[in-house]
Amino acid sequence: MRTLVSDPPPPEFEALLERRRRSGADRFDEVWEGVLHLMPAPGAAHRRIDRRLAELLRPLAADAGLVSDGEFNLGSQEDYRIPDRGLYRPEDEADWQKTASLVVEIVSPGDESWEKLSFHAAHEVDELVFIDPQKRTVHWLVLDDGGYREVEGSRVITLARADLREQLGWPPAAEGP
Repeated sequence: MRTLVSDPPPPEFEALLERRRRSGADRFDEVWEGVLHLMPAPGAAHRRIDRRLAELLRPLAADAGLVSDGEFNLGSQEDYRIPDRGLYRPEDEADWQKTASLVVEIVSPGDESWEKLSFHAAHEVDELVFIDPQKRTVHWLVLDDGGYREVEGSRVITLARADLREQLGWPPAAEGP
């Protein structure tokens, strides 16, 4: 469901944002070209995949001389996305990452993960991985001439798409996003 709130927002909406900030519910919220996108916390299947990814990616990132991280701010305070995982060069580590070597998005039903392609390209993210726990699919894309194209594996770390798909430990089909 999309919701449009007038600008300036009514006091009730400001109060909602403050409650979200105080409770930490705004942790996954993003700003897209000045538009606030309120994001819910990940579901059980999403969290399970994320935990497994942390285990799998950390040693591969270290071998490539990269930092492996969970959610992080990609962009600037005025326009940012919060990927589920990412790999980047240690010298690039900052509160607001300008780019990343690899970004992972774990897709939840109805989310906006695939709508971020142009943002990632503009920030010169080398590789994107989209994992859909419901469909049990892995899509690996590389930046090529300003856009992304699908490939069979990473150029950044030693990992093929098929190998990642095998090693994920997919959640039971009945488990929600």
